[in-house]
Amino acid sequence: MSSRDLLKNRSAPWRSLGGVAILVALAAPAVNAQINAYNPYADSQAHLPPVAPDGTLRWGTFYKSAAIQKAYERLWNLGACRNTNMAITVPVEMNKVAVDGLPEEEFRGVALGASGTIRGGMIAFTTGDGAAPEQPALVATLHPAGVSKLAIGGKMPAAALRPGLTVRLHTRVDRKGVASEPLRAIDVITPPPNFKPAPIVADRDETVVGTLTAVRGGVLLVHVDAGRIRRLSLPMSPSSAVNVEASQLDLVAPGDAVVVKGRVWRGEGCVGAGTVFASAVTVTKPDVDAARPAVSDLLGAR
Repeated sequence: MSSRDLLKNRSAPWRSLGGVAILVALAAPAVNAQINAYNPYADSQAHLPPVAPDGTLRWGTFYKSAAIQKAYERLWNLGACRNTNMAITVPVEMNKVAVDGLPEEEFRGVALGASGTIRGGMIAFTTGDGAAPEQPALVATLHPAGVSKLAIGGKMPAAALRPGLTVRLHTRVDRKGVASEPLRAIDVITPPPNFKPAPIVADRDETVVGTLTAVRGGVLLVHVDAGRIRRLSLPMSPSSAVNVEASQLDLVAPGDAVVVKGRVWRGEGCVGAGTVFASAVTVTKPDVDAARPAVSDLLGAR
């Protein structure tokens, strides 16, 4: 294969940011497939730990064009190329970016959308307040090993509560799992790995951690995976506050304030105005009073 044939497969860069959600969803597999892929040029294929002893993240190699790298890997695996044809090897070498040598920057802005999980997910965002539509969008990608720090905090409207979220509540329930008083606060959290909830004891004030299964007429239905009392029915009040203390990418919403720290690539193959290989992302929900009327709306739906 000649360098001309190899370069024909080069992926065209993004030229439009009209659909941010589509951009993030489609860019996620493309970018992450280029990080730490098999590299025939490497002296050793042994994988180093994703976190260095000093705490910095190791990203390895990013390929400007995934198509060029895949074509080269195919030739290598077939035994058709052993680094002797410079017409092939030079373009392949120029296709690589050593992410760990890129400059690290910090950005403050507003989220436009998010896709994926803590393992290699992505967040599209603009710097500034996001009010100007012409502000270019950058895309932060989280480390595929799940070692990027992601912290989401603030308040969210009760209307945003949905099945599958993990909630932490202070309540008292009877033997049937029905609460005696409306909830004062609801915390949406991300439990640590291997977390095991404590069994529920009837007629005792305690902190409950469980999975939200439904919201019906202002009542939260929560499942606790321990003990005999596993199905809880917990009414909300108009003053119930919903707080977020999580690290789940699916809780990032357009309009959230973001602070992104990471290594930036603005050259060929980047997504949007630049790909930020993020070591840490802090997301803050807008401090709005919309949560209270949303609870009232849910109560009125009985």
